[in-house]
Amino acid sequence: MPTTSSMGRGIMAVLAVGARAAKGFPGGTVAGIAADLGKDRSQVSRSLRGAQQEGFLERRDQRSYALDWSLFTDAQLLTEQRLQTDGAIALEGLARETDEGCFLGVLHGDSTVTIGENVPASSNMVGSWLGRPYPAYCSDAGQALLWEASDTEVRTVLAAADFVRHGPSTPVDAEDFLSRLREARARGYAVVDEEAEPGLYSLAVPIRDFKGEVVAALQIVGSKTRLEPRREACAAALISWGKWLESALGHVMPERAEAQ
Repeated sequence: MPTTSSMGRGIMAVLAVGARAAKGFPGGTVAGIAADLGKDRSQVSRSLRGAQQEGFLERRDQRSYALDWSLFTDAQLLTEQRLQTDGAIALEGLARETDEGCFLGVLHGDSTVTIGENVPASSNMVGSWLGRPYPAYCSDAGQALLWEASDTEVRTVLAAADFVRHGPSTPVDAEDFLSRLREARARGYAVVDEEAEPGLYSLAVPIRDFKGEVVAALQIVGSKTRLEPRREACAAALISWGKWLESALGHVMPERAEAQ
């Protein structure tokens, strides 16, 4: 978005205040934010006042602007609601296209938990995974949910994991998991091949929200003999529905990534 527009300048001002908050500063003055942006003080002052009027910023005194966190809390609650409603639409569409069991999972500690599922009768899957935790290091959603995490963050999440063998290909430790995660990132989607249990095969992609943070994983799960031969076609459907769900959650893909 061109920053010469009033909306563009307002967004840049909000991002500048947000950058200060990320560094531990409570807010910023007009002079300080103008210096951060390399912009004229009067222009920045108008942008900050506009952002305050729209509810993005609050003025704590006569000089300092800070993020209005109530707005972001409301947005987070809305994201959780949209994960349920739009997530159900994505699961239905993906299951219809692939004829396989499709799931939506989130990360809780070092486990993943299913919050949505759509399982066609023809998939031959029985039982429900809703609300059931599974170790992230070998679950269908684990790699996708840790997609944006640094190596250090992944090691921290998995620090207490016992790495019990659940299938013939279960990762043996955090470094093994990280190696598979790097391969998944290069591929564009995760493949979990008999890691969770013998004969089980799955594909997964991360789902990002309006902040660009991974909040869920969209998965296709089935028997290896049935799903592996159809991997490319199912992966294409998975990526497509993943992008649709991200868009519904307000995620905007960076221009550079869109051009690739």
